[in-house]
Amino acid sequence: MNLPSTMLPAAPPASDPAGDRLEPDSPATEALRQRAHGSNVNEQTLLATDYLNHFNEVVMLLEMLPDMPEMLGDVKAWQPKPYQDHFRTSTIADKELAIEAYDHAPKRYREPFDLTVNQINRLIAVSIQRLEADVGRGEPELLRANVKSLSRIIQRLMDVAGGIIHGSQKTMAQDEIDNMIGH
Repeated sequence: MNLPSTMLPAAPPASDPAGDRLEPDSPATEALRQRAHGSNVNEQTLLATDYLNHFNEVVMLLEMLPDMPEMLGDVKAWQPKPYQDHFRTSTIADKELAIEAYDHAPKRYREPFDLTVNQINRLIAVSIQRLEADVGRGEPELLRANVKSLSRIIQRLMDVAGGIIHGSQKTMAQDEIDNMIGH
């Protein structure tokens, strides 16, 4: 059953830093939740999956390297982009809402999301260095195997970020990621 946005149940309140008490959302946060209804911004987390497209771009470039090593310059040119900056240059209809809502995203989502984004950025930087060395060695099969493995790990972290955007609070520990890439 579709309820008008004014009749939707209130989202769960944000927890305090100790995680043992619930505090009500501010009026501004509640107003953003209502504006998010039916938009690309998740009403619960106030985050948008469109941000993950920034990472999809570099993963696609990485996956092209085995067949087109000359794309290495494009891969190396990729830079991390903060969430709000991504939306400032985005063409999605809800970009202003995404920018505004980010500052009101509940800590229980925002902190694990930011942590996961930092892990993705770090993993991409390490991947680019590793793949640049593979291209330089001229070993196409090693390059292909490393691209496949690293792309999978990046995608796994992107899945974690997507889950957080949709309301999960699960992250991956940094040592878990380091073990996956052999650090």
